[in-house]
Amino acid sequence: MIIGLVCNFGALFYFKYYDFLVSNINSLFGTDFVFLNLLLPLGISFFTFQQVSYILDCYHGGVPFYSLSEYALFVTFFPQLIAGPIVLHNEMIPQFMDLQNRKFQADNFAKGLMAFGFGLAKKVLLADTFAKAVDVGFSNVEALGTVNALIVMLCYTFQIYFDFSGYCDMATGIGKFFNIDIPMNFNSPYRAKTITEFWGCWHMTLTRFFTTYVYIPLGGNRKGKLRTYFNVMIVFFVSGIWHGANWTFILWGVMHGAASVVTRIFKKQIAEWHPAFSWLCTFSFVNVAWIFFRADSISQAVTFLREIYNLNIVPIMDGITDAFMLPEFKWLLE
Repeated sequence: MIIGLVCNFGALFYFKYYDFLVSNINSLFGTDFVFLNLLLPLGISFFTFQQVSYILDCYHGGVPFYSLSEYALFVTFFPQLIAGPIVLHNEMIPQFMDLQNRKFQADNFAKGLMAFGFGLAKKVLLADTFAKAVDVGFSNVEALGTVNALIVMLCYTFQIYFDFSGYCDMATGIGKFFNIDIPMNFNSPYRAKTITEFWGCWHMTLTRFFTTYVYIPLGGNRKGKLRTYFNVMIVFFVSGIWHGANWTFILWGVMHGAASVVTRIFKKQIAEWHPAFSWLCTFSFVNVAWIFFRADSISQAVTFLREIYNLNIVPIMDGITDAFMLPEFKWLLE
């Protein structure tokens, strides 16, 4: 088990975090260690977690015997390999072994085509359009002003949802082509009224992974309130690191961890709030946290927030409005 974890996390660290560590060491100690500048293997964060879950389940005796080809298919099944969801062996390999799933089924193919179409539309028509406006805003943060900053902030909130949700829908659709059911990964997260509810609906398979393999082994909520809060913070700290090798991701994770702890502490009081107010607070926090997730640096994120709160009203940037002038609209008007 230890060898398996070391090999998997070692490879992930080498490709994804080595240069990040070296850059921080060079900054702190004035050293000049050389960066590797490695290309990140496609989907390494996702298939690493799938292999880790398999190793830990094997260690605890919860895995039947699978052949090497069945295990290899579980790890490399391409629909969800590069962007999730993060699947478990017990929900995938039995489907691979079912001989009925190896026959063409028109009903599943039609369902898959619909899911793939929805996902492709989310990604290409919605996420990529919002992304153009976001790129314009983050390329010149100092000149945004309040209105532009709010627009760009909301654009990124919808970009990241339609981007990631679209990929997962496409994965679900391709899986259906092969009669394979891939688990749901999103369930209207922006309707959540608390941060805890948000993480029950956003990237659900990642939440499941951290709950099963980090939160519960640390003690979960079984060792008192303070230990529970500590465990929650550890989970979100690790989640931030997993998302990317930058302090912005780590701070984003810590922010969500702190919000989750506050939600737990004031659970009774929050339950008495009007649902609309609870939703507004949650959605506003998620938007602000996304700024740190998207920014190139913490200082850029702080500048972005300053633009919002300075109440500097300037005209909407041409680049932002141009992002929504799609050729499809011109074709419809003609």
